[in-house]
Amino acid sequence: MKPSLLTLTLTWLLLVVLTLTGAGLGDGASPGLILTLIVATITALKGGLVIEEFLEVGGATPGIRYPVRIFGLLVPLCMVLVYLYGPQIAQFTRLAGG
Repeated sequence: MKPSLLTLTLTWLLLVVLTLTGAGLGDGASPGLILTLIVATITALKGGLVIEEFLEVGGATPGIRYPVRIFGLLVPLCMVLVYLYGPQIAQFTRLAGG
């Protein structure tokens, strides 16, 4: 089912608020696990809104719907993993001989 103009507008406004919140946090907060978790949560919320309301994957076949939704959750998870294990990930993914 196609979302109404009101739903799309409210979703867009929420995305703007979440974006400004993230920008405000990035501008004034000190880095740490709590900030990373907050930013990852905002990213997951924004991704979910875009996936569900603008990409309309709810009406897609499961072969498209589930991978797109999983991707939307993997991005914030990777943000947290990079914060927790950044040096190990960098070592693991570095090019040999450099």
